[in-house]
Amino acid sequence: MTHMTPPLTHDAQQQPMTQGKSQMCIKAITTHLLEQPLDRPFESSATRFSVRRHLLVEIECDNGLIGWGESLGHVEINAAIVKAMTPLLIGRSALDIEPIWLELYNQFRDQGQRGATINAISGIDIALWDLCGKYYNAPIHQLMGGAFRDRVPAYATGGFRQVGLDRIDSLRQEVQGFINAGFRAVKIKIGFGIALDIESIAAVREVIGPDIRLMIDANHGYDAVAAAQIIRLAAAYNIDWFEEPVVPEALSSYRRLRELNGIPIAGGETWHTRWGIAEALRQEAVDILQPDVGGVGGLSEARRLLTLCDIHGVRCVPHIWGTDIALAAGLHFHAIIPPSPPAFEAQSAWLEFDQSDNPMRAALLKHPVQMVDGMVRIPSGPGLGIEINKDALAPFYPES
Repeated sequence: MTHMTPPLTHDAQQQPMTQGKSQMCIKAITTHLLEQPLDRPFESSATRFSVRRHLLVEIECDNGLIGWGESLGHVEINAAIVKAMTPLLIGRSALDIEPIWLELYNQFRDQGQRGATINAISGIDIALWDLCGKYYNAPIHQLMGGAFRDRVPAYATGGFRQVGLDRIDSLRQEVQGFINAGFRAVKIKIGFGIALDIESIAAVREVIGPDIRLMIDANHGYDAVAAAQIIRLAAAYNIDWFEEPVVPEALSSYRRLRELNGIPIAGGETWHTRWGIAEALRQEAVDILQPDVGGVGGLSEARRLLTLCDIHGVRCVPHIWGTDIALAAGLHFHAIIPPSPPAFEAQSAWLEFDQSDNPMRAALLKHPVQMVDGMVRIPSGPGLGIEINKDALAPFYPES
């Protein structure tokens, strides 16, 4: 019989109760480390994906309500940090989202103001918002001030390099599938050499025609010199944005590439918290900011970034990577992004809808997130507005 690794649970019997409100006190926190080997690996510029791995955070309260979140990044490291944070949470009111966020950040800031510490806080924060919405019987976006829209246009993220297949032929076939499914925008991966990248971009534009939007993402696979050459050669193919052309630390390189005015420059999925984002915006590094609620500090921190985007005149187009739990959280963030400027014909930010191989993405929900005619509806139920199928988690626990 196959042995599955059980989720990691930390409850009130294991940790002393801390002083807090009697309303909806946190009783237990469980981290679910999920993984699924892939039949065919795929690659970004510097990473090979042979297995999909995701970390879910489940928070149970003494009134029986359960909230779910998801953390972006390395699952074991994130889970260990969530475990270390648990004693600060047990017995606290799950409605104290802001005080909890600040305490977690303050107690762990010396261990990292970016990266895994913030990933862990993000998963916790999303789960707390889910609980808050269930407590008040309202969707998260309503509690965060109200929605500007009830649905958003989706773009397909794909175009990774398929291991063992011809790059151009497999890319053509994959992108045609996106168009057949109803997507009106596509993002492909580059960073595999300038000549091959330009050939790939040209092939995709030929498949999708002139009216479908096209974005490119190098996953910081180039230096500024090579990225500038990509911009010069790819600009003729009407690219909406060039995502993560260089490593995220190289803010001056981002700025120089932006000043070329060839293709809008996008980034930000690893510039965690308001402090990391503020510095990038101060240096005028991007035209389009791409925070991920699973890594930037959760929905609480993501909402704060909207003020920074407004001040600096930068578009906010969230990054999303993970299961449908991460997608649902991202949809609530999309709902509260104000039109900028508030004009009659103001367009919504495009929703990133990952289409790469991921058996977990839709399997975990009783009603998976769906795209219809290129649009995805914002969940309207309490909290995240989704229902977890807990029985579906078991096949994805890694073998010990």
